[in-house]
Order: sequence, then structure tokens, then C-alpha cells
Amino acid sequence: MSSILTNNSAMVALQTLKQINMNLAGTQNAISTGKDIASAKDNSAVWAISKVMSSDVQGFEAISDSLSLGESTVAVAQNGAETVTDLLTEIKGKIVNAQEDNVDRAKIQSDIAALRDQISSVVSAAQFNGLNLLTEGAAVSVLSSLDRAADGSVTTSTIDVARQDLATNQAALAADAVYAAGSGTAGAASATLNATQTQNLAIAGVTAGVAYSIGLTGLDADSSTFTPADYTTSADVTGASEMFYVAKEGDTAADVAAGLEAAWDAFAAENSLDTSILDITATPTGLTATSTQTDGNDTIAVRVDTLTSALDENVASGGLADLGLVDVSTEEGANAALESIEGLIQTAIDGAAAFGSARGRIETQSDFISKLSDSLKSGIGALVDADMEAASARLQALQTQQQLAVQALSIANQSPQTILSLFR
Repeated sequence: MSSILTNNSAMVALQTLKQINMNLAGTQNAISTGKDIASAKDNSAVWAISKVMSSDVQGFEAISDSLSLGESTVAVAQNGAETVTDLLTEIKGKIVNAQEDNVDRAKIQSDIAALRDQISSVVSAAQFNGLNLLTEGAAVSVLSSLDRAADGSVTTSTIDVARQDLATNQAALAADAVYAAGSGTAGAASATLNATQTQNLAIAGVTAGVAYSIGLTGLDADSSTFTPADYTTSADVTGASEMFYVAKEGDTAADVAAGLEAAWDAFAAENSLDTSILDITATPTGLTATSTQTDGNDTIAVRVDTLTSALDENVASGGLADLGLVDVSTEEGANAALESIEGLIQTAIDGAAAFGSARGRIETQSDFISKLSDSLKSGIGALVDADMEAASARLQALQTQQQLAVQALSIANQSPQTILSLFR
């Protein structure tokens, strides 16, 4: 049946043309943007996945910048530590020369002092963007990764680079340093130490810039080991202004114990005392003082004071502070210097090695992040990028279909014209 009101052929041709035009527009859009999925309406699930991955790529690019900055900072510190090692080795050569009797030790000492000043200059200059890893302080964290869990949560990973203190400054107390309440009590009424006794010295945490000081009193019943005169009290208790350790940033009770033990050893050596009289060690709650003397009649009382300062000018020792004690102008000094320089060289070597290890980790992570970013970009491309060869072939086919659909619609629109012949 023919009708001038309803043209089914034209409707079919029109719908076909619309679908072809829609497909043609999509193909042209894919060719112009390079993407099959350019927005959420194209495929919401794939688009959402690609956007999450794209955000991760942006994050990894920022991490790559962080790693580059961290690597440069560590490289500067490593070069500084290696230079310090070389200078210390040169100082060792001077010290060895000073072992001879027929040398001018004064001139050698002048050379050592100049090298010591050069080490201080190198340590001060070994900074990158204001960050110096050769001075005391806490570890530096370099952002190294973004870790996405299955539930979508994101956490960060870091590479921690410990500072290696190679400063040459020696500990000093502020001019207004005063004693705070100490742990333990020094004096006749205090708990005493002999071969079988220990004394706990609790400290309430370790604070950078706070000086911890040993105070002592002694009782010598048989005049065999030491005498009370060896421990004549000063402001509060014997040795308190001489045996001290200024805490550094990041120090623990173990660091304080080691510092006080070294201070005691130096005090004992200077005053011709037996270093085995006292031993300071760290415990989970603070410090412990132990005496190793064998005569139970001879006792020693010990406490640890903190020295507080309104000016907050207590200065911690640098890792190479003993370099300031090197003096080869005498035979005794030259012999002592030969013993101490080995430890100083090892400190510098350990620092350079630690920086080298950290730098290697950062370089490896940086290379991994670069490859990971490339892999993510490839994955995103596989999800949303258009296949340009297929798009080109599809475009030509759709253009042909469009021409045929237009022709079909034209023919369908001419069909009612044939009805006029029935009325002639």
C-alpha cells in the first residue's frame, strides 16, 4: 500500500543516515583528539581507570623531581665527605712525619692547623639549597614512591638519609648554664657503687642542645685507689663542669651514655684516675652507672645533672671534634695524635660510604620511577588512545555509507511522486 502520509522507506533511510552520521562524528572526533575514549560518556569505567592512572603519573613525575633534588643533595655531601677523608689522610702523613726527632714539629703543627681549617671550610660549604648533611641533625627523608593499595588508598615511601656529622667544633656550655635537678644523689647519703652495685640514672628523654653532666663524690677507706681530694666539689658536685655531653639532634640515651663515658675517660686520664672506676651505659629507661673497682671499702657516688641555659647556647661537639686536640708540637702529643687520627679517618670514611650507599639507592629508585611512569603511560594509551590506522579505514567506509544513505533517502523521498501518475 502506498501512502502520501507515511513513508516507511524514508524513515528507515533517515534513521540509517543518522546512525552513520553519529558514527562518522565519533570517528572524526577520535582522529582529531587521538582518543577513542575522550570523556566519561564514551566509556565511564575505562575513563575513570585512565584518570586514576594519569593522576599517578603526575605524582611520579613530582617524585622524580624530589629524587633528583635528593640525589644532588647527597652527591654534594658525598663529595664533601670524600674531600674530608683526603684531607685527614694528608694530616695523618703530617703526624707520621712528626714522629721523627729531627723535624720541626712547630711547622708541622702549623700545616695541620691549616688543614683542619680547610676541613671546617669544606664541611660548612657542603650544602645544597641550604641543606647540609655534614653537620649534626636528624635524618633527611627523600620522597621515593606513591603506593596505591587495592582499596584505592595511597601511601608514600621515603629513602632516609642519615646526616654524617663531620664538623670540627668542640662542645661548649652557655655562659649562664645552671644545674637542674639531677638523677641520683652525689654525697654521703647517696647510694654508692662498688664491685657489686649499680645505680640507675633516669633521664626524661633526650633534648637537643641540653648538656648532661656527671657529678661524683668518692670515699676511699684504705687510700688504695683514689682519695676524696680527687673529687673536690665545684658548684654542685665534683667534675660537673668538666664531664659533660651536649646532646645533638636525633640523639638517644645510648648517645648520651657514650658521650658521658668518653667525658669521664678524658677527665680520669687528665687527673691520673683509673677509668675503670666508673662505667656509664644506656638502659631502656635512661642510664646506668656501674663501678668495677674491686675493693668494697672504696665507694663512689654518681649522678647525672642537666645544665639548662636561658640563652640556649649549649653547643654540641662535632663528629671530628677531636681534631682540635691534635698537637704534634711535643713527642707525647705526636704519639697521641697518631692514635686519634685513625678514628677520625674512619669516621669520615664511614660517612662517605653511607652517602654513597644512599646515593645508589636514590639513583636506582629514580631509574625505576622513570620506567614505571613510562609503563603507566603505555597502559593509559592502550585503554583510551585511538587506533589511527583503523580510524582511517573506518572514516573512509563511513563516508561511503553516508553517501549511499543520502542517495537512499533521496530515492525514498521521491516515492510519493509516483502516486501522481495514478491521477492522470
